[in-house]
Amino acid sequence: MTHPFLMLCALCLCACTSPSAPPAAVVYALRLKPGQDLNREIQQFVAANGIEAAWVATCVGSLTEYSLRFADQQQGSSGVGRFEILALAGTVSKHGSHLHLALGDPDGRAFGGHLLDGCRVYTTAEILLQAAPDLVFLRENDGSTPWQELQIRRRTGQVPPYLPGSAQ
Repeated sequence: MTHPFLMLCALCLCACTSPSAPPAAVVYALRLKPGQDLNREIQQFVAANGIEAAWVATCVGSLTEYSLRFADQQQGSSGVGRFEILALAGTVSKHGSHLHLALGDPDGRAFGGHLLDGCRVYTTAEILLQAAPDLVFLRENDGSTPWQELQIRRRTGQVPPYLPGSAQ
């Protein structure tokens, strides 16, 4: 005879386990070496690995050159020297990325903006990316702004994600 407590536990386990739960995030780690271009190397890594939906978990390192586009500016700004990478944040995909970089100058002042090509590694750039295998990030004009903005899709055959403010 089966014990009632064990049956209750088995029912609870079945109720708590979802066969349609999304797969866990995948972690990618890369290290850039002196002279490599931060933006180009990330994009090449994403393309080479077929990554369609990821974000920067962390990045530390240093640069000898930076190239950033500041808010509401048409052109980028650049500089040469020694700069600490304080933060790198954003979404990456083989379909297009959107990354922001925060730097510290030799006097300890912080500044940042939209990451452009031309950010050259000084000693290292240690980067961790996390990817969601069930999502696809696209960059498309959706009419909400004049720019190509992030569009989030589930892979074919999966339930669409909940997006705050959406009509789902």
